[in-house]
Amino acid sequence: MRLDLGRIRDAVNSIDPAFLRTPQFKSGPLDVALGCSVTLKVETLNPVRSFKGRGTELVMSRLASERRYPSVVCASAGNLGQALAYSGSRRGIPVAVFAAASASALKIERMRSLGATVHLDGDDIERPRALAREFAQVEGAFLVEDSLNVDTCEGAATIGLELLAGAERPDVLIIALGGGALATGVGYVAGELSPSTKVVAVQPTGAPAMALSWRKRTVVNTDAIDTIADGVAGRHPIPEVLDDLLKVVDDVVLVDDDLIKRGMRLLFERAGLVVEPSAALGVAAILGNPERFAGLSVATVVCGSNVTASDFRAWAMDSR
Repeated sequence: MRLDLGRIRDAVNSIDPAFLRTPQFKSGPLDVALGCSVTLKVETLNPVRSFKGRGTELVMSRLASERRYPSVVCASAGNLGQALAYSGSRRGIPVAVFAAASASALKIERMRSLGATVHLDGDDIERPRALAREFAQVEGAFLVEDSLNVDTCEGAATIGLELLAGAERPDVLIIALGGGALATGVGYVAGELSPSTKVVAVQPTGAPAMALSWRKRTVVNTDAIDTIADGVAGRHPIPEVLDDLLKVVDDVVLVDDDLIKRGMRLLFERAGLVVEPSAALGVAAILGNPERFAGLSVATVVCGSNVTASDFRAWAMDSR
């Protein structure tokens, strides 16, 4: 296992407090709708509106102390790029981000407003990943590969420290699964601090590469992506991350976009939260199999809210 509980506890000291001690609460109306008790860990009330800042703060604090690289580069659908730009600007470290030409215009604008130089190319995240690696080699920049860079996982894992700090332990922890940083980080902490808690990861049916890989216990690449949940949409899982995931996750489930939209709507109507599709995966998983979670104590991470008003309306309100 690449992660370490001691390092995760120490990581808290390197992360901007704006990302720490985030709200977690239960919503009675949401519990009624879902048929189980749900604790929401809300990672959207921070300068980049997602959990990614925890990991990029850890990355950048270490780079700033080492002073070995002139700049930093990553590939991103938008949330990692925003977080890296924020953490870099605080420390005077230039950030370049490669994103797909089809990336969210809102996320592109925010990455640039936070100081990143943004390059657009490709139909999905895989082309930007290749370009980011090439940029790092040519420019001597530090390459941040989300989930492969263990700092991104251990930064995300600090969410688990907070979620499990009290005496109450959830029966099930449901975590969105994209590249794997959130699921492996929080899942690892759950295994260390609450072994009786089952960890369930969730992916969209339109971007199932990591789920398929977890089920086959070997990397499975896919040919295309077709989901509104851009924050968790990849085609080429990272072998090292899959190895971690196999150790800390008890199950991986798939949900379609209709369930994701229903989850977004429920979080808005029953808990007052405006979220992007990836953040509704936990609720979507319960909607997809309510009998499995009936009567249980469930916790899920609301991981991002970078969504335009028009998209939110179309997905969460107009799709009834």
